[in-house]
Amino acid sequence: MKKSSKRRLESFGRTISLISTTVIVFIVLSILYFVTSKGISTFVTDGVSLGDFLTKSIWNPGTIADDGTPLVGALPMIAGSFLVTLISAALATPFAVAAALFMTEISPKSGKKILQPVIELLVGIPSVVYGFIGLTVVVPVVRSLFGGTGFGILSSTLVLFVMILPTVTSMSVDALNAVPRHYREASLAMGGTRWQTIYKVVLRAATPGLLTAVVFGMARAFGEALAVQMVIGNATLMPNSLVTPASTLTSILTMSMGNTVMGTLENNVLWSLATILLLMALFFNILTRYIGKKGAVKK
Repeated sequence: MKKSSKRRLESFGRTISLISTTVIVFIVLSILYFVTSKGISTFVTDGVSLGDFLTKSIWNPGTIADDGTPLVGALPMIAGSFLVTLISAALATPFAVAAALFMTEISPKSGKKILQPVIELLVGIPSVVYGFIGLTVVVPVVRSLFGGTGFGILSSTLVLFVMILPTVTSMSVDALNAVPRHYREASLAMGGTRWQTIYKVVLRAATPGLLTAVVFGMARAFGEALAVQMVIGNATLMPNSLVTPASTLTSILTMSMGNTVMGTLENNVLWSLATILLLMALFFNILTRYIGKKGAVKK
């Protein structure tokens, strides 16, 4: 009644899988606890008001205001992060969906032969290269066309647009390929043209997958640090124009985290910014799962 070798191997594989899953869960929970505990120290230990932190627009953690409260208004960075994320996603979505339609519906063979290598090349380019190209090409062009220094939301948006385009395009291709073939055949059999089939059948059936692709692109744009830091100007001011210097949560973190002492207010407020980034990442993940659940085909 001894276990066979295959049975023992299966039990060993299950044990390894269980241990690996437990380690991953432990690491994720540890990260969540560490970042969150550091982030709330600003409000628990240093006595900063959460409302002031989220709504005030003056960022100077080393300075105390006349009323005795530190100047740690994070609204400029929060607004900058959302602006560059939303605008870059709005720009990338039409191009990504059009490229995905060309690759899957209009000219699958030549489309994949031309666009697939380009997409793979864009994915493999490091963030610092995007930032350097933005610094040497995008910023001077924006400066010559719109005036100012060239640094700001617009330059960051154009750089992020190129960065998230491969992600949204690849996921859009997968969403369109997931549409059952008989949907297309039924539409054509009922007299629909190719464009009517694409617009009224394929795109509508693939809408949940396309929305998921857009959300993933927004998550990539929201968390990007180095490339944005190089072209946004890093001014902790409320963005009143697309061509004036601004800042994001990630740009302030990358510039300031190495210049503060652990446990001080200056360091704690940076962990609070990191907590906002973490919560936004969780929000994007929950949103993608919700979209996927709503778009799942019920059997």
